[in-house]
Amino acid sequence: MANKQISQMGLPKSIANVFAARNVFTAKDALSLTEFELMELLDVGLAQVTSAVAHISEIVCPPYQTALSLMELRVQNEHLAGHLPTHMKGLDEALCGGIPFGVLTELVGPAGIGKTQFCLKLSLLASLPASYGGLDGHVIYIDVESKFSSRRLIEIGVKSFPEIFHRKGMAQEMAGRIHVLRPASLSEFTESLQQIKVSLLQNQVKLLVIDSMAALVTGIGGCSTLFREFEHAAPRQNTLGWHVSFIKSLAEFSRIPVVVTNQVRSQSRDEICHYYFQVQSWNETIEDRTRHDSHLVAALGINWAHAVTIRLVLEAKSDQRFIKVAKSPISPPLAFPFNITSSGILLLSDDGIELTGPDINAIHCQGLSLRFCWVNLQKNIEWMPKTTIGHYLKCGALNADGIHHLVFLLVAFQWNNFIRTDKLKLFNFTDHAM
Repeated sequence: MANKQISQMGLPKSIANVFAARNVFTAKDALSLTEFELMELLDVGLAQVTSAVAHISEIVCPPYQTALSLMELRVQNEHLAGHLPTHMKGLDEALCGGIPFGVLTELVGPAGIGKTQFCLKLSLLASLPASYGGLDGHVIYIDVESKFSSRRLIEIGVKSFPEIFHRKGMAQEMAGRIHVLRPASLSEFTESLQQIKVSLLQNQVKLLVIDSMAALVTGIGGCSTLFREFEHAAPRQNTLGWHVSFIKSLAEFSRIPVVVTNQVRSQSRDEICHYYFQVQSWNETIEDRTRHDSHLVAALGINWAHAVTIRLVLEAKSDQRFIKVAKSPISPPLAFPFNITSSGILLLSDDGIELTGPDINAIHCQGLSLRFCWVNLQKNIEWMPKTTIGHYLKCGALNADGIHHLVFLLVAFQWNNFIRTDKLKLFNFTDHAM
């Protein structure tokens, strides 16, 4: 509207001609000047200038809308503003129906916490018939880290919807609706984006999953130092910005839910109190520095955080997993305890715990077994220094049994300065929980 021609706004011909004679052609040209500057430029009186500016402003300014009119419009266009229910009652209520259409929803958390489990369940729900609460469509699943498991997908389906999956051929039909891509690099993913855009229309795709964006962008399993370097590298951030913009346009263009997983990195002291409003006072900030040393933060930086509309954090604290609504325009910060069962993620309570202060954005990984922490270390760190082990002991990420086994590992492999993870792989840690 700023470039709308003044000659097309219905001003009196005399004043419109004066604007044109002084090279003031658009609404932007006129409204960029003060009334006194226009008086001097146009050589007309204050009353004429005031009347002309008011008329131009009324034409180009969008009309206001009331909350009631917006609500009525939403009801009329519910098919454009729908949701994919997660079948987790408390979370669906917090998100006003589930994972929203047309925007980016991020799942962030440490390795092994349940992000891929969540994605598998969502993929299954999107492919289910509408009569069972699904979207009756196809799914594009971009499996960057080769963690997608068809066997686990079918298991979730059989346990959650036995009346469907026990029918002959239904398991194959549901699994056949989920199309898995495994790009080997960011460039390969970039080349496939246009093809994905076409597929969203041609194949009745109702969900796009990218698991995970962090691994796709860095091309590495998520080393904390490398993530920090990435977040401060302007050219690589520009590359990420292009991909984020394109993925957001896919969501808006196709009006489908887009779910992207993200990894975590360690939080430095300088970042602990980056947002002053997350603490009650400066004294509290100083006192809590030690407590917050055990926290993790989402990878990929602040620009990525602004790009996602919904951020769901999956974390572990005191031997309990939580799924946390950390960012949402329609929900307060809430946390729901959950377990991973044979039927997928199961909330232990539908009543969310309201969060305040640093707990909203902090990501905990405490009180879990050695096996869980081993998966996290194996995925995120190629070389594990002594200080890393001390950090995990300090933050409580290893329980008593875990410490015993860790000491055994250190003695067995003659710990000098570093422990190579390929040596640790000799042990049978086979639980690659997703």
